[in-house]
Amino acid sequence: MSQVILVCGAPGAGKSTYSHQLAAVNHGVLIDIDVVSERLVRLALKLSDHDPNDRDSCFFKDNFREVIYEQMFDIAVDNLIANAVIIVGPFTRELQDPHWPERLEQRFQSKVSIHYVTCHPSIRKKRIEARGYLRDRAKLKHWAHYIQYYEDEKRPCFDHVLIDNNKDNTE
Repeated sequence: MSQVILVCGAPGAGKSTYSHQLAAVNHGVLIDIDVVSERLVRLALKLSDHDPNDRDSCFFKDNFREVIYEQMFDIAVDNLIANAVIIVGPFTRELQDPHWPERLEQRFQSKVSIHYVTCHPSIRKKRIEARGYLRDRAKLKHWAHYIQYYEDEKRPCFDHVLIDNNKDNTE
């Protein structure tokens, strides 16, 4: 079986850009949380009378977060037979679970490497503004409140590859 690389970090840190590079170098399958789930999440939120751009409320996190991650992992398992797999998502809670990498290796029956992408909040804000996603409007409108969630951002509590992405490439 091939390897699994999980690329984690806060929104706007540069996970997707970095992951595209990893996928090219490793000739791997890229499973990005936004590509895998965006259309279905928007529809489900709309049908449940919630803001289709919401990704930060308790409702979203309680009802979609785990299901989306599980779906990504299922897709990864199906592709591991012949390919390296790069999985992209914040995985905020999981980064503080010291046993998460071992559980992933058991699930995937494959070597797992965690890459943590980080950069300064001011750079993340510029990147989020530049990408112009509807789902980011609430983040930007309430930036001071939103950034508090990531203000005390801790690096993973286990071995990982640190990607310092402080280069401001939005100009």
